Amino acid sequence: MNDKQVSPIPAFTDNYIWCLHDTHNCWVVDPGDAEPVIAFCNANGLILKGILITHHHWDHTGGIEQLTQVYPDIGVLGPDYGNISGLTQRVKQGDEVELAGLDMTFQVIEVPGHTLDHVAYYGNGLVFCGDTMFSAGCGRLFEGTPQQMLHSLKKIMQLPEQTVVYCTHEYTMANLKFALQVEPNNQQLVEYAQWAKKCRSQGKPTLPTTIKQQIAINPFLRAQQDEIKHNAEHYVGRSLPNEDEVFAAVRHWKDNF
Repeated sequence: MNDKQVSPIPAFTDNYIWCLHDTHNCWVVDPGDAEPVIAFCNANGLILKGILITHHHWDHTGGIEQLTQVYPDIGVLGPDYGNISGLTQRVKQGDEVELAGLDMTFQVIEVPGHTLDHVAYYGNGLVFCGDTMFSAGCGRLFEGTPQQMLHSLKKIMQLPEQTVVYCTHEYTMANLKFALQVEPNNQQLVEYAQWAKKCRSQGKPTLPTTIKQQIAINPFLRAQQDEIKHNAEHYVGRSLPNEDEVFAAVRHWKDNF
């Protein structure tokens, strides 16, 4: 990353608008609200050069119109599938995107599940995954199937384990409460929950995380584990013969937790 860094811009009650920047220029990911972005740029002497959008939900796209008025001619990149207003470039699986002003390139990964149009952006040791994966959780299935979401999560899991993961909600404590029900004997999960509780008590974000960390503690990435399978079967009251069915049961469990 050299002189580049990623800063969280809090929005609404639990969103993070991620700002990728050097000392002069920046891009933001999923600006649901323009005002905090403008304030952050002004406070730090940054010029907004572009926007990355992961999916169509309003809390990820609501700031596009105002930001493009304040910063004319910026690039607004988002998924080819769907109909997000204000995009200047539509992207799909395998595309490479150039971040003007930052001299950085990211690859587009299609990750349907939370929504059908969802994409992630991977490069430079980072992945911006929107609402597909959270710390100790994953997004609700508003449009996709459990099988689609599991396939999408596996795409993210296959990235290098030190990849830094930037998701867009501070859902970690609620996710951990559920994860500890699903896999209470996971010592790494227990220790991570203690760490996260300390972070939040100090007003610090629990994000970003890493692929390695999530593989160790996220129940939605661990459907093949015996304890999770056993507890998911107990929840649904029947045998679950494969990973897809275990994942679907855990997702249903979380939806009703």
